Amino acid sequence: MEFNKMSWVLAFLGFMFLGGICKADGATHFYDFVLKETNFTRLCSTKSILTVNGSLPGPTITVQKGDTAFVNVHNQGLYGLTIHWHGVKQPRNPWSDGPENITQCPIPVGTNFTYEINFSTEEGTLWWHAHSDWTRATVYGAIIILPAANTTYPFATPDAQETLILGSWFKGDVMEIIEDALATGGEPNISDAFTINGQPGDLYSCSNETTYRWLVDSGKTYLLRVINAVMNEEQFFAIADHDLRVVAQDAAYIKPITTPYILITPGQTMDILVTANQPPSHYYIASTSFVDGNVTFNNSTTTAILQYNGNYSTPSTTPFPTLPDHDDDTAADNFTKQVRALASEDHPISVPLNISTSMYIAVSINERICANSSCAGPDGNALSASLNNISFQTPSISVLQAYYGGNTNGVYATNFPDIPPYFYNFTGDVANNTLYPSFGTRVRMINYGEGVEIVFQGTSVIAAENHPMHLHGFSFYLVGTGSGNFNSTTSPTTYNLVDPPEVNTIGVPKNGWAAIRFVADNPGVWFMHCHLERHASWGMDTVLIVRNGNTSESTIRGPPAYMPPCSNS
Repeated sequence: MEFNKMSWVLAFLGFMFLGGICKADGATHFYDFVLKETNFTRLCSTKSILTVNGSLPGPTITVQKGDTAFVNVHNQGLYGLTIHWHGVKQPRNPWSDGPENITQCPIPVGTNFTYEINFSTEEGTLWWHAHSDWTRATVYGAIIILPAANTTYPFATPDAQETLILGSWFKGDVMEIIEDALATGGEPNISDAFTINGQPGDLYSCSNETTYRWLVDSGKTYLLRVINAVMNEEQFFAIADHDLRVVAQDAAYIKPITTPYILITPGQTMDILVTANQPPSHYYIASTSFVDGNVTFNNSTTTAILQYNGNYSTPSTTPFPTLPDHDDDTAADNFTKQVRALASEDHPISVPLNISTSMYIAVSINERICANSSCAGPDGNALSASLNNISFQTPSISVLQAYYGGNTNGVYATNFPDIPPYFYNFTGDVANNTLYPSFGTRVRMINYGEGVEIVFQGTSVIAAENHPMHLHGFSFYLVGTGSGNFNSTTSPTTYNLVDPPEVNTIGVPKNGWAAIRFVADNPGVWFMHCHLERHASWGMDTVLIVRNGNTSESTIRGPPAYMPPCSNS
């Protein structure tokens, strides 16, 4: 989108002046994102929502592997916010990663900030979204990373492509919803609908005339890119009478899986081959919640229509896919356990075998004590959440800027614990163990080049459920999952160190554990958090800071000439 050529010149020179441009072999792309309020009508009513360039979803960024994109974000909205490029590793460049007050302060209203997005090893589908409070409910879009020049897919080139983004729609103002919940200490309101490419679909009121339709030609094979941008629920997804052949997850190729449905957590992306091999007609595409905990959630179903081109009679009944029940742990487990890295000569993996940093992180819902039992959560207290019994408090200035400038006093402490403060039966009768967390901004320092293993341990504190954990700045290997409590002796014997999937977001099973590994080869400040927004808002977050190595190529880049100020958002 053309916006203001002079603003592009100034922004580009700003990156050149201090931070420089990361050396890349690929092409350079330029985008303008204009944040503004736009009226949308859904579910029989009209409201103003924050959008990028007036659309929902927002614009798609399309690049090839190894390219660089500059995105100039002009904030014409009502409040400051930031944008995150979910799953993009941003080598040595956390300045453009985006989480609010972790790597930058919000872009003030009436100003602009240019992000430099450095694509490296990613290939496939990722996405971008706002990373300030709950603004990502309407500020999101796809990132398509095509194979590099003179390379191709590890499967037959599809005839065409399609992107479907799963989202949430709230009748109320999303910022007011989370602000009210945090003020009262209770659960935030659930969404009123799920959407596919911004449309709720036929099963909701006032929605059937705008249901999204994907037009296909009989006999052709399509590369379908599915993104879960839903706020608080994992999703089962299927297409009536059509098999899904999953070939990539989180912009990394996997051994193909043929399945009637997928499970996709908030934050995850999947690339799927779909062949239009059924009698020409209309077929429902559907997505519904997977929630296996005793929590409030949206139990509705969003739909779109796969519609064959050509002349035929419109069917009186449109076939509907069979989706698992919302709490079907077996269906969820059966899908996720099939996912394995392609691990081919052209797409190799490198699982770290020498581990020098090990962390065992208990993932919990908690309570914050309220005076006189005056809050709306359990026992008159406020709901909170924690990692290793530390409920993260977002600082008022950027962790990255404090770290880089060496002025960390009062911003954060470096004592995030490697193990829980107490060991108990995490997935059994937890009594009041760690019901009340401590609160603070604690980070974990990691030396450059270390092999890191993190075991996320689900707990039954207040409410056991599946947690989609996301780490910025890295793709990591999901080397193992299991039920119950992790056993440091027996559980590692079940690890897959041959072809584990390389991902950026994983679901920690309800009352179970998940183990990930990665090499800390990306210096910088990187956020780690649950991608269920209510949990992130309650404090289920922390920060990993990877120190510089001994060479210029293992050292964090300098900041750009301009960063949004921390005093005016």
